[in-house]
Amino acid sequence: MNEKYEALFTPWKIGNVEIKNRIVLCPMGGTSLFGWMEHTGNHFDKEAAKFFLEKANNNVGLIIPGIAPIKSTFMGQWLYENKKMFAELKEFMDEIHKTGAKLFVQITAGMGRSWAIPTPLVMLHNMPVVRDLIKPIINIHYQSASPSELPSRWSDKVKCRAITVKEIEQIVEAFAKTALLCKEAGVDGVEVHAVHEGYLLDQFTHKYTNKRTDKYGGSFENRYRFAADIVKAIKERCGSDFPVSLRYSVRSYVKDFCEGALPGEEFNELGRDMAESEKAAKYLQDVGYDMLNADNGTYDSWYWAHPPMYMPQNCNLEDVAHIKKFVDIPVVCAGRMEPEVGAEAVKNGLIDAMGVARQFLADPEWVTKLIEDRLEDIRPCICCHNACFNMAHYNGVANAQSIYDASHIARCALDPRVMQSDKYYIKPAKTVKKVAVIGGGIGGMEAAIVCAKRGHNVTLYEKSDKLGGVFIAAAAPSFKEKDKALIAWYCREIKKYKNIEIKMNTEVSDVKSLGADEIIVATGAKARKLPIKGAEKAIEAVDFLLGNKIVGENVVVIGGGLTGCEIAYELSLNGKKPSIVEMKNDLIVSDKICLANTSYLRDYFKHNNTPVYLESSVSEITDSSVTIKHKDGSTETVECDNVIVSAGYIPAPIETKGVHVIGDAKSVGSLRTVIWQAWDVAMKI
Repeated sequence: MNEKYEALFTPWKIGNVEIKNRIVLCPMGGTSLFGWMEHTGNHFDKEAAKFFLEKANNNVGLIIPGIAPIKSTFMGQWLYENKKMFAELKEFMDEIHKTGAKLFVQITAGMGRSWAIPTPLVMLHNMPVVRDLIKPIINIHYQSASPSELPSRWSDKVKCRAITVKEIEQIVEAFAKTALLCKEAGVDGVEVHAVHEGYLLDQFTHKYTNKRTDKYGGSFENRYRFAADIVKAIKERCGSDFPVSLRYSVRSYVKDFCEGALPGEEFNELGRDMAESEKAAKYLQDVGYDMLNADNGTYDSWYWAHPPMYMPQNCNLEDVAHIKKFVDIPVVCAGRMEPEVGAEAVKNGLIDAMGVARQFLADPEWVTKLIEDRLEDIRPCICCHNACFNMAHYNGVANAQSIYDASHIARCALDPRVMQSDKYYIKPAKTVKKVAVIGGGIGGMEAAIVCAKRGHNVTLYEKSDKLGGVFIAAAAPSFKEKDKALIAWYCREIKKYKNIEIKMNTEVSDVKSLGADEIIVATGAKARKLPIKGAEKAIEAVDFLLGNKIVGENVVVIGGGLTGCEIAYELSLNGKKPSIVEMKNDLIVSDKICLANTSYLRDYFKHNNTPVYLESSVSEITDSSVTIKHKDGSTETVECDNVIVSAGYIPAPIETKGVHVIGDAKSVGSLRTVIWQAWDVAMKI
């Protein structure tokens, strides 16, 4: 192991529990050992157990599974009521401890106004009779209960009711009962979720979300009372030496409801500022918490807690390191943490451990590879949230995420095997075949690798002199360092297989001439052409991203989807003055892209006064301007130096008959769709 990482592999303690190294697998919704949103309610989740045992066998120090609602989302069962589940947990803990890892169970009091209410449930929420009828299955009124009557983060049509004192007392008691069962099952500690990310306990601490006049509102002590009562109850039931961690947001970075503050922005903090956090951290330690598992943000500034690729790496380290000065208990920092920076921070006493979450989805063996100096073999997480947390929101729509995805978060766009091992796995082929893969983009390479792992002989044909396909352009912006690393990872990975032959600069026109038993077409898509007067004067998005076309200072981007917004963001970072024209009523109207990602871009454009023309289209492009037509029929001329068109793509398969078509060649999507489709096809050949 490189000596610069050695500080990460020293022991430390949380209370009396010793952890073998300073790498913490942070909690991710959907990885609870007690199930997530299955209709059966609480149960011991064997898929999550398999997931964590794999990580424990790959040298992680402390494991914290995803949130377990103290009362299940469906069927409304208290965690402590299922004794069989804890018996199974005890057997699992014996296996975890054989690896040398430790495990804390994270329990949540609830989500309050941050509950990502799916769009179909919004209507039911506002129909009292129906809402009461379905209450035994899903109690919408309970799930979104908040400190006070508040607007939902997700829907302007939903008002969240105030939780009652009786309900608070029931939750406190339930924490104590559940923690004791965890202790008896051999769990090393529990984590209380959370004075963090704008969830229920955090909403109690904020003045802007807590308007109560009882003992849980008003003064500092009253606002933090709920979190204090929980740890006191746990310690009383389990003993003072049973470790209790707290998921904690140092600063809120909130300017208003549904509006966050960007890195480096000067603003008036609506939530917890640093002065209050200094006091709160010390107070929470003194009432009994043994560790702060920390980052920043709330759902109103979600990109701090769930950093997309636009956020700086190690974005929370400065604030978390500052708060450590005010406590004597261990402090963990999470948020795009890089091992080299984390190790240096631990070495210098700035933090006690480095928290990592989604990198464990992208590569379960990354800690082992770090120890073995195989950094190039680590498949990087690209912070896309396309499968792990793709709760999407845009104007007029609450949570556009599908019901399937809502109940299957914590999957990975880059590896469909994550939390789906019964569906995606490598099984040797019964009959070895000659497989031709046409297209050397991400989908083509993934299909080739999976086929090769199964024993097939693969020939991959790429018409250009580079592997990566359209993803080369997608990875071009300055903030896409992880995307570039992913392409490099694929280019190295595919060359490890002796049963894969790569033919570059080879364009296939006749698939029958290949003499293959099976043919996979992964030829991607082509840019959509717009019927606009002067369209020939515009620059295609890919040409701009690849650097084939240079633009001036003022640039109009046609298309406010993800690619168009990322182009505008890159232009702005480079000192240009972009404008965005979008036909829909919001930017990035998609049911696949996480609000953490989209809200950053929307907040960025708002803060930087980037002109955004919604429900508008371009009717003409000239050498120095565009004519924009608005929803009401009025027109407007906007002067510009260049126009970039990002109006989407249409599939461009070389062949569709007698072949397997995957990725954008089949239906334009994302890395998740192309990689998962590659597996769907390659597993059946």
